[in-house]
Amino acid sequence: MRTEAASLPGSPERPNEDWVAAVLPASGVGGVVVVLDGVTPPPGGDGCVHGVPWFTARLGGALTELSASRGDLTLPGILSLAIRRTADVHRDTCDLSHVRTPQATVAMARWGATVVEHLVLSDAALLLQGPDGTVRAVLDDRLDHVPAEVLRSREATDRLRNQEGGFFTAAADPSVAARAVTGTTPRAEVRAVAALSDGATRWVELFREGDWADLFAVLGKEGPDGLLRRVRALETADARAGVPRRWKLHDDASAVYAVL
Repeated sequence: MRTEAASLPGSPERPNEDWVAAVLPASGVGGVVVVLDGVTPPPGGDGCVHGVPWFTARLGGALTELSASRGDLTLPGILSLAIRRTADVHRDTCDLSHVRTPQATVAMARWGATVVEHLVLSDAALLLQGPDGTVRAVLDDRLDHVPAEVLRSREATDRLRNQEGGFFTAAADPSVAARAVTGTTPRAEVRAVAALSDGATRWVELFREGDWADLFAVLGKEGPDGLLRRVRALETADARAGVPRRWKLHDDASAVYAVL
């Protein structure tokens, strides 16, 4: 069993809003991988005095600790408890009812001797590789169904944020955990797992360099650091070529890879 993780900020002038963690228990049986991608708020504030990096560090820390220590809870139960725990830390100083209160996307997996659990919320990704090399992507595609013209409007996006018919992120409401994409897979059917923020999935989803199986092959040969270097090289090449883009040049990018 081995794990590798890497994370790069989108800009050296801004703190990295991602969180990535991997836990292997001392017993040698089981493990956890977690990736969070903090949602950068638009200008105008989010009602919080702390900021997104503070939020993702606390939510990520709670998710990591609870996933490893509370085997009696499901992953949605752990996400719900972690959101509640994080909200309790700053509800006396911040307006948690603000529609843009700090929030994050989530991708995580936990495995033991017999089963692999997974949870994805919003546009992070979780990949499961089988013993035969096939790769299954677990995705929450609700954001993909929001028209691009809506996402270009801050007000229109806010009306769909954590609302039915829109998209969901981990913010201050523990009930959002029930909206996550979840499932279980027999342990014997999973050889390796990977969790990625959307800054890392650009290799597939934006640049079309390959499919999810190809991305997993890069992780196996070059590790998460190699994948992120590839993404940065593609972003830089587009910028030098003057290719029009819908997204910011560089995004925070994180990946964790674990061979079970």
